[in-house]
Amino acid sequence: MARILLVEDAHHDSAAALHGLLHAAGHEIEQIGDGAAALERMLHAPPALTLLEVALPRIDGLRVLEAVRSLNDHPIIMLTARTREADRLRGLDLGADDYVCKPFSPREVVARVNTVLRRHAQRRHAARPSAAVAFCADADGGARLEGQALALTRRELLLLRALSGDPGRVFSRSTLLETAFPEALEVNERAVDGHIKNLRRKLAAAAPAHDWIRSIYGVGFSFAERPA
Repeated sequence: MARILLVEDAHHDSAAALHGLLHAAGHEIEQIGDGAAALERMLHAPPALTLLEVALPRIDGLRVLEAVRSLNDHPIIMLTARTREADRLRGLDLGADDYVCKPFSPREVVARVNTVLRRHAQRRHAARPSAAVAFCADADGGARLEGQALALTRRELLLLRALSGDPGRVFSRSTLLETAFPEALEVNERAVDGHIKNLRRKLAAAAPAHDWIRSIYGVGFSFAERPA
């Protein structure tokens, strides 16, 4: 189905189980246990998706992620034993599509791989009018959702542009804070929650049959397109 790059020590039992399940699901698997070698492969022959361990020899996974994201947007799921919220947010802020903490169920990771691949394919090939958010270029920051006018504040418009511009991606509060409050230095991240609440209310008023902005517990928010 897809060419998957698994960047993890082959001696780990979880890596062997994951390799087998991905192969059984029909994916073509290449495994690399070194950060520098993985970076070279990801830059010059990007796979359909990369499963990237954080703790790697020579170059750690977060540095690999940061370097790759400056040049391509192929899906990357981080694998790590680090469970602190700050570590998860760091990976998401750098552009990871998902984050799986060890110990993990290999079957769950395979399910996440398939979900991320579907989401990425939809983003690349879709110009679905039913799910699009059309922005007006007027001075008042007007916007439309499925043909319905939205009366948004400047900060709500900035948040909606960021979220809807990359559907399915999980945005941390810190990332959204930088997006909606670029000039403010001492605004608390919780200010994002109030604007998201108001934005949800306005989206629901325009198109109530779908939950457009979803909360990801402990991380942040994502924009959910209406299924085609």
